[in-house]
Amino acid sequence: MELKSLRYFLAVAREENMSRAAQILHVTQPTLSKQLKSLEEEFGKKLFNRHAFSIELTDEGVLLRNRAEDLITLADKITNEFSSMNDITGGDLYFGLAESYQVSYLAKEIREFKKKYPNLRYHITSGGTEQVMEQLNKGILDFAVLVETPDYSQYNALEFPESDVWGIVVSKNHPLAKKKEIFVEDLIGHSLFCSSQSWKKDIPRWAGLKMNELSLEGTFQLSFNGGIFAQENLGVLLTFDKLLNTSSDSELVFRPLSPRLENKMYIVWKKYQVFSPIAQKFLNTLESHFSNK
Repeated sequence: MELKSLRYFLAVAREENMSRAAQILHVTQPTLSKQLKSLEEEFGKKLFNRHAFSIELTDEGVLLRNRAEDLITLADKITNEFSSMNDITGGDLYFGLAESYQVSYLAKEIREFKKKYPNLRYHITSGGTEQVMEQLNKGILDFAVLVETPDYSQYNALEFPESDVWGIVVSKNHPLAKKKEIFVEDLIGHSLFCSSQSWKKDIPRWAGLKMNELSLEGTFQLSFNGGIFAQENLGVLLTFDKLLNTSSDSELVFRPLSPRLENKMYIVWKKYQVFSPIAQKFLNTLESHFSNK
């Protein structure tokens, strides 16, 4: 199995059309068809269902796409790391980020670091804890930013200076918008939105025995999307403060939970990880600056 074949496969999977993928790859359609047929023969599985004007992945094709994306990303990361070994002014950094206003601390660090290393290139992946930690463990990411306590037996971590505060976001005309703070009893009977991860791990810490009286209407990975549904009065969004515009000119308002519910935020990396030169320099900078905050 060659990386070139996997790149061809991913192009066809993305375009869902053989001729379009061939144009993008700058190869002939027969060449591309031959590569895909070779992959299917190698795995002994059918990867595509071919229709008149499109191509659809089989279940085996979906599995290969997910694995191939990780392999290609890791291969490109390794190539970039070795090509930048002698570049004292830059290189590539890979981050997986949770959603939090405290990401601004990281952005400021990158901005100042880039002044010193102008050829720095950084790559950002956003997602939940499971997603970014899986990529960190595979070596695809250098650092992951989490809003839950890391496993210190497997990872090193630096704590961000502040905490994220939980609350609800609702439209201005929602009955709960009149309250200054939200108790668990206030949410009983309302349709709630929350990330699936936080619904399982964070909200139970606050709701306690009344958790089973709360009704989850839908889950959102991104608070921005949840805010749109809240603005349409489809439900109440449970989220961190400062992720959405809830200023006086917004149609949304934020109300904190009571008793107060907070999450600390951490930037983590694998123990005994061997970093590229630029990643090690960035970590040294983080350790120096974060310890002084």
